[in-house]
Amino acid sequence: MGLSLLAYVLLASMGIWMFRARTLQQGEPDWLRSLHYIIGFCMVSLVLLLLLIGIIGTYGHFGSLGHSPHLWAGLISVVLVLLSAGSAMQIRVRKPWARRIHIGANIALFFAFAWVSLTGWIVVQKYLP
Repeated sequence: MGLSLLAYVLLASMGIWMFRARTLQQGEPDWLRSLHYIIGFCMVSLVLLLLLIGIIGTYGHFGSLGHSPHLWAGLISVVLVLLSAGSAMQIRVRKPWARRIHIGANIALFFAFAWVSLTGWIVVQKYLP
């Protein structure tokens, strides 16, 4: 989860940089958008891996899912990450709605990551002696 949070912070920083460059009508470095996509792909991969680990671990340990709000927090986080990635792929001059969805999903993702982190901490406490 820590790597996902790091990726989120890096992506947010780069997104703010691109937003400022666009609003101030300055050019952004050529590598910035590519790096943003690469780190975004890494974050999507990490979140899906965490989902898989969480489902397998919970099902293997308890025999079923849904023992805590962490499942819902995780599923909402996954949906928001996928929505953000999908809308990022649609951002074009002729599709201004895609940028709004991308930014909105990422703002919501901030709160979802906070929720999943809090509920995850509670789940981890169950496994500690």
